[in-house]
Amino acid sequence: MFKCCLHSQLQFRSETSLESDHLMGSREPIVLMFLILISTYESSAKGGIAEELNEEFTEGLLLRPLPDRKVLAHFHFQSIVPPTRIYGRHHHLFPKSIYQLVNKFRVREMELSFTQGRWNYERWGGYDPISSSSAKPPGVELWADFDVPLDQVDDSWRNLTHALSGLFCASINFLEHSTSYSAPQWSFHSFAGKLRYGTLPREALCTENLTPWLKLLPCRDKAGLSALMDRPSIHKGYYHSQRLHLTSDDFGTAKSNAGTMLEQTLTVVLQPNTLGARAMVSGKTLQPSWSLNSLFGRKVHGKCSVSKSSNVYVQFEQNLVSELKEVRKKSEAPESGILIHDDFGNNTIFEMSASPDRVVKEVENLQKEDSSILLEFLVEDYNDSKPFDLGLRWKLPVVWSCQQAPLYASRFLMGSGNERGAIAISLKSLSSNNTPTVGCCEKGSQLRINIFQVVPWYVKVYYHTLKVFIDGELQSTMENIEKIHISPSEDKVSPGVMEMILRLPCGVITAALTLEFDKGFLHIDEYPPDANQGFDIPSAVVSFTDFQACVSFEDNLLNKLPILNELQERKHVISYTEVLLVPLTTPDFSMPYNVITITCTVFALYFGSLLNVLRRRVGEEERRFKSKAAKKKGPLTSLLSKLSAKLKGRPVEPPETPSTSPSLINNKLPPETPSTSPSLINNKLVLKVILVAGIAAGWQYYFR
Repeated sequence: MFKCCLHSQLQFRSETSLESDHLMGSREPIVLMFLILISTYESSAKGGIAEELNEEFTEGLLLRPLPDRKVLAHFHFQSIVPPTRIYGRHHHLFPKSIYQLVNKFRVREMELSFTQGRWNYERWGGYDPISSSSAKPPGVELWADFDVPLDQVDDSWRNLTHALSGLFCASINFLEHSTSYSAPQWSFHSFAGKLRYGTLPREALCTENLTPWLKLLPCRDKAGLSALMDRPSIHKGYYHSQRLHLTSDDFGTAKSNAGTMLEQTLTVVLQPNTLGARAMVSGKTLQPSWSLNSLFGRKVHGKCSVSKSSNVYVQFEQNLVSELKEVRKKSEAPESGILIHDDFGNNTIFEMSASPDRVVKEVENLQKEDSSILLEFLVEDYNDSKPFDLGLRWKLPVVWSCQQAPLYASRFLMGSGNERGAIAISLKSLSSNNTPTVGCCEKGSQLRINIFQVVPWYVKVYYHTLKVFIDGELQSTMENIEKIHISPSEDKVSPGVMEMILRLPCGVITAALTLEFDKGFLHIDEYPPDANQGFDIPSAVVSFTDFQACVSFEDNLLNKLPILNELQERKHVISYTEVLLVPLTTPDFSMPYNVITITCTVFALYFGSLLNVLRRRVGEEERRFKSKAAKKKGPLTSLLSKLSAKLKGRPVEPPETPSTSPSLINNKLPPETPSTSPSLINNKLVLKVILVAGIAAGWQYYFR
């Protein structure tokens, strides 16, 4: 009975298990189908977003004639990639090296510039977007904002400098030491305390830095506008600066679709090739004619194949347009507009080699007759059989000036000698007839100026000696300083940083700030190879927070073009001062060589004479000298000596030979004379050994 019940229970359990396995087997395909549908929906949703947010690359070139017979060429390239969470980690246009650098060091924003020459604010202007964003100090300038904890910012900065140094073949790794960079608090872009700023004023710029910069472009320098970048043409310019600006939103808490944007600009000031004498009209010199081929030695054979837009713009700024109209009136030209699209090629002042595809006028100055204009040329309409070679030829002389910053900033050293001196920052108005600055009273009766200055640690600045002069008169410091932050330097640890907001009267003509300093001393290992040339103090940054440099255009379609967005973006007017060269007290670097040579000479003479005394045998040496003298006597000399001996009645002394020497026959040394007694020799030897030991001990103690 028990066996039957047990058998029936086992049979029931086996049947239920089979049924459950059958049900589970039938449910597995349903679950798999459900998961496949969910993943397909998610991938389709991400794919739709990714289709809307694709990678983009645009290129543009802005050309502008300058008053001093030069031409400004501003190249602009922009690469955009969607966020990683949407688009993934595989890119087609965006440079992989930059993407890896951003994600490894969590860079939120970064700007790197290589500059040769100094921007001429007096002739090339200081109140426009290009001079405020692309005019950089000489050498290398790097600043970066990180999205890491505050205690990891310095480590991220060091790693970033090493990575950029290898990427661009430059000495950016010299910025890794704490004496080479600073942490601005509020005057330089960031308020979070995670920004680091450093410069290398003496870094030379060459083609080794330009080639890695061009490799970041999808078409490099093989196609598109970047094909104009002929190395000799660019490096022979009066000024050129290559800049890389990077922004990333991948690390933000908010889910933004901005992604990562890489902006590359190259700003060059070139002198057109003028063959022969300058052209003269009515006793005045014409502006030089130029073309793309004469400036760069190349033509444009079409756009980059992956570029979304490729345009060339020629800008005539407001002062130039005003002067063109004045010249037209004096030359009694027809009343038709000189810059209207229909009559563009028929004006009597200048001639373009190609008609523009569009003429755009500035919006903010539409009420005025004199407003800046842009001439747009589409590169996509040209190819190898029809290359694009834009040219401008002047017919009448034109003289104008660029728009200036509210005040022209410069910096210089005062004092003499290698002990102390002073730094002076000068601000002066460039308006004619010493008139006050125009437009500074729109928002108040005072002009606010932000000054940011970094001084190396070996220039010991006394910040309590700060003096402010306005129109040549000494003013109260606290009345003219709205805000100030000072971080004093620490020897061999950190540089000195000064951040200041200065308030000046609206009608100011000249202003100056002075700071006294002492010159420090460096260890011999800290001097550079060219120490006698002097030591550099980086450029100071002077920004006018009440003034914004931007140009707004009437066509809303232009907002989609990055190069025009750069012109329309509102930015503070920024100026960089000169790099100061401070002579410090330098040692005589030939002194170690002289010390080594004279020490070795003294030791050689001493030990040589010591060994000579220790190994000398006086009697033996005298006999050797006599034997040598006898050997040197010839037959005539020996005959004369015998004859003189007979005349004097003396016996003839035969010359001694080594075989007849008594000391050698008896194997004995000659007897010592009183002057060379063993005790005296031993005393001299002991004194000399003691003297050598004392010199060696003093030498070791001194150099420890």
